[in-house]
Amino acid sequence: MADGVLGYEVAEGVATLTLNRPDKRNALDRTLVVALKEALERAGTDESVRVVALRGAGPDFCSGADLAELERIAEMGERESLADARFLGDLFVRMRRHPRPLVAVVHGHALAGGCGLATACDLVLAHEEAELGYPEVRLGFVPAMVMTILRRRVGEARAFELVARGHRVSAPEAERIGLVNRVFEGSSFDAEVGSYLEELAARPASAVRLAKGLLYELDELGFHDGIERAAEVNVEARRSDACREGVRRFLERRSRGS
Repeated sequence: MADGVLGYEVAEGVATLTLNRPDKRNALDRTLVVALKEALERAGTDESVRVVALRGAGPDFCSGADLAELERIAEMGERESLADARFLGDLFVRMRRHPRPLVAVVHGHALAGGCGLATACDLVLAHEEAELGYPEVRLGFVPAMVMTILRRRVGEARAFELVARGHRVSAPEAERIGLVNRVFEGSSFDAEVGSYLEELAARPASAVRLAKGLLYELDELGFHDGIERAAEVNVEARRSDACREGVRRFLERRSRGS
């Protein structure tokens, strides 16, 4: 990965992408965003990868935008600023369209763009002492690029409260409002995360891919079109080798009374 800012490792069907700027609290800059895009493309074409986990090196997941980036943003003209915003937005679109489930593994702080990066993943697992939030409003800024995803994850009222107040929320509170899927105790965090990722990676890849694709495709469809598209995906799933094998094993177990 570019300049070593992002680690990439594959084991047991899980590709682990590790933000590797611990001295900067894994703050996002253009180099790191480029590295993330490259790593996601690599994982998406590797048949051995079934799940992508996103983690942070050091004490934090990601503290947001790099200070140097903030200084640069403040001096940008309108066109340059729009292009820069779209550059980050493109990362979120790629994450949404990625064929594998993306899992953010959050410890320490996930703030501003770092919280946005976690929210853009399909699933979020958090350490019990982690803190998440969108403090941009305190600087007169808006976490605009993640809003489309955030309102779908937690609902409009929760999303507005998070971005308008700019307060940090604990991992248990984040789980309660739907920002986080699971919270694990610190003493068993790595083991619990490992088990979760292992279990997800063991699911038939074709079924998981179809489920993720349909889930997000429904955003763009009305009710009746959504049902019709679901029927098409249903047929595709039924015709897969994984489904046929799964049904065969299920019926064999039933016939044995197990």
